Amino acid sequence: MPDPIFADPRLAPLYDVFDDDRSDLDLYRAVAREVGARRVLDVGCGTGTLALLLAGDGLEVTGVDPAGASLDVARAKPGADRVTWWHGDATTLPPLAVDLATMTGNVAQVFLSDDDWSATLRGIRGALAPGGHLVLETRRPGARAWEAWAADAGAGARDVPGVGRVVEEFAVTEVALPLVSFRSVFRFPDGTEVASASTLRFRSLAEVRASLAAAGLDVVDVRDAPDRPGLEHVVLARRPAG
Repeated sequence: MPDPIFADPRLAPLYDVFDDDRSDLDLYRAVAREVGARRVLDVGCGTGTLALLLAGDGLEVTGVDPAGASLDVARAKPGADRVTWWHGDATTLPPLAVDLATMTGNVAQVFLSDDDWSATLRGIRGALAPGGHLVLETRRPGARAWEAWAADAGAGARDVPGVGRVVEEFAVTEVALPLVSFRSVFRFPDGTEVASASTLRFRSLAEVRASLAAAGLDVVDVRDAPDRPGLEHVVLARRPAG
């Protein structure tokens, strides 16, 4: 089940406001150009920011997400009619033959079990045309991102259109590697509080490589995230053409 920050109808509209710097998406647009993609599948598309950017670049885009509330936000955005939105996950897709699949942000790390991760990768492989690519990012365990999260924990507030001033209280709740859990509590102007708890799995690059190979995808490149050097692995894999 998706985390409440994505699935709760009160929280999903907050995502774009509290996480408004999406310069991380520039690399995905660049990869789409690099591989000559015309059809793209955005896995875990959330509120649709990347899907809409790619559609604006003239690409045929399908966005899939298990969180209906996030898809509702995406569908309400300008240009949303240029994207095909699918409520589900990579294991429930209709027949596709895309040139590129993307997994931005923390999407690749929300699959906590090996079975769920493997099933997701197999579903993506099935959606790729022969020779199609998958690009994903995953945090380097050695960078210990959770320590920075814990150091920055506390309260932050944003003005949310149509809602008012919303305060977020954030904390890292457990580090039990390879799993790291954290929790946000959002306080609305009417005094209502809504909580969202999340857990991410930190896989080593060797684990990611092995899981991609097991799914029938060849790793063709591993890069730094341009805006977060030394913190993320950006992995480009390919479904064999044969």
